[in-house]
Amino acid sequence: MGTYALTGAASGIGASLAALLREQGHEVINVDLRDADINADLASAAGRQAAIAGVRERAPGGLDGLIPLAGVGGGGPPGTLITAVNYFGTVEVVAGLRELVSRKQGAIVLLCSNSAPMSSPEDPLITSLLEGDEVAALKIAAEHDNGMHYMAGKRALAYWMRRNTMAYARDGIRMNAVAPGPVDTPMTRPLYDNPEMAEVMRHLIDNTPLGRAGQPREIARAINFLLGPESSYVCGSVLYVDGGYDAHVRSDHI
Repeated sequence: MGTYALTGAASGIGASLAALLREQGHEVINVDLRDADINADLASAAGRQAAIAGVRERAPGGLDGLIPLAGVGGGGPPGTLITAVNYFGTVEVVAGLRELVSRKQGAIVLLCSNSAPMSSPEDPLITSLLEGDEVAALKIAAEHDNGMHYMAGKRALAYWMRRNTMAYARDGIRMNAVAPGPVDTPMTRPLYDNPEMAEVMRHLIDNTPLGRAGQPREIARAINFLLGPESSYVCGSVLYVDGGYDAHVRSDHI
């Protein structure tokens, strides 16, 4: 059986994936803010390094998979926190554990979003993210808190994944991403208490062909597929797991 490291495994999609992997007999190393194998705050550089060091200590032989799911939802938290956790908390942990995944020719699956195309590719925040300039990115996020930081960060994360696919594959690592639509998790439920965000959520559901939000287990199964041998020739892809929203709303956008 394999060894997998997850961030954000305390609830939602992460908890479902951790349970699924354990059902299959795998060892799972959880990284989260609290009540995890490794408690670390991925909003800070020190927390990211603590997470990397903790995983290295627990998996000296390498990782069969790395799934950085820790994130902050839009519609409430400040853009600086969203930017620090969702983007830098992902790419720095991935870079820091790359060698461990390479040892076992493993797979990495990132968590993007079907909302990413709602942002503009010309957004200066995306440029600073892809340049790895956290100081500049946080400055932009603080000065232009326009509610688009979540989408921009997810677009940048998809770009980062695709730009690094070749280099990681040369290390024996398949890297892909899933792009869920609305998912029924503890992070999204409070959005329905905010009149403005509740309207947005209703709009998303109304434009989802399957007519409902996804369940964490459904996203976990898609991630599990990308981690396993059944997806051995899938590399550098963003898999939409959104009930058909992207196909309906962006029918001619491929």
